[in-house]
Amino acid sequence: MIKFKPFKAYRPLPSIVSKVASRPYDVLNSEEAKEEAKGNENSFLRVVKSEIDLPEHFGPYDSAVYSKAKENFNSFCDSGKFTQDSADSFYVYRLTMNDRSQIGLVGCCHFQQYYDGLIKKHELTRTAKENDRVEHVEVMDANAEPVFFSYRAKPELDLLINQLIESKAEYDFIAEDGVRHELWCCSDRGVNDQISRIFLEVPCLYVADGHHRTAAAARVGRKRKDANQNHVGTEEYNYFMAVLFPDNQLEIFDYNRVVKDLNGLSDNDFITRLKKSFSVNISSSDECRPTSIREFSLYLSGQWYKLSPLDKKRVIDPVADLDVTLLSELVLDPILGITDLRQSDRIDFVGGIRGLHELEKRVDSGEMAAAFALYPVSMDQLISIADAGEIMPPKTTWFEPKLRSGLFVHSLS
Repeated sequence: MIKFKPFKAYRPLPSIVSKVASRPYDVLNSEEAKEEAKGNENSFLRVVKSEIDLPEHFGPYDSAVYSKAKENFNSFCDSGKFTQDSADSFYVYRLTMNDRSQIGLVGCCHFQQYYDGLIKKHELTRTAKENDRVEHVEVMDANAEPVFFSYRAKPELDLLINQLIESKAEYDFIAEDGVRHELWCCSDRGVNDQISRIFLEVPCLYVADGHHRTAAAARVGRKRKDANQNHVGTEEYNYFMAVLFPDNQLEIFDYNRVVKDLNGLSDNDFITRLKKSFSVNISSSDECRPTSIREFSLYLSGQWYKLSPLDKKRVIDPVADLDVTLLSELVLDPILGITDLRQSDRIDFVGGIRGLHELEKRVDSGEMAAAFALYPVSMDQLISIADAGEIMPPKTTWFEPKLRSGLFVHSLS
């Protein structure tokens, strides 16, 4: 059973929401964030990437960065650009990209569900990044950005949400990437109680995007509980902000690999080594995209190749059965000598939303020696791995469209 409750969000005025809404903190670096926020005093990047408002000698993990985030958010509130809703509410958030929509519910999940395994992960977190988000939440005394969860779709919940979006949206704008963002507020106590009751029948949630934010939010909740001798369990710090989407509305994009060198091999030697495990065929650029699992594409010296494993048998282990695992076992490790995807500086990862032309660009520029395009992981694969308590290799899933930050903030006090 999942505890999911409404809350009183801090939200921007509808007249400036399109200026406030920003990309999440972890999809762009400090320089990119500074450029994106240039000339826009209302950008929420000034809260989630607040180092852009500090001198360059301050690093992204400096204590001044978190203080600046709090200062900037307080300024938004003091000037009336952000106000807090007067009643506990759920929020319906619809994103539409390329005529495909996904509709999520914004509310708050209890931190203990993460430790109890009811919020299931499929990726490992890095301590430095987790600590960064802990500090951000602690200093802000708020969840500035939601995490992105999924659940097995429930028809009765779909029906209820569809009724809620029959009214006019409070926010409705198209971001610069062409994605439409719409938000509805539901403060009706009866409806909200019904939503919470339905989620009590949901056995678990799955982290789609935001593993570090989830882990950090859970740590903050547990820390505050342990520090409060008068803890009763209803305090707002017990909960953190999340957007929950049904699994059948989500799309995972491919997450591709580019490598800096061929481990001392010539192109011909590399292809010869590949032929021990794959059938290798020259492909045109129009037909190079993988169309199914167990199909890979290689871009090398201006030419695309289709790679098909000679042994296509499936295995029971859901992680071992992933194409990204197979690529590591047959190519990256034994041929290229790349054994640790998390630590090696000889490999990089490119989200499929950038298109295969991005792979061509990075190889043609001489920055990279070769690129591998993969078929995307499915939601069923992700859920199977999370249910098994296993962990995917790094950089396996890329979800689009991305949530926008700044549409809602959850105060912990």
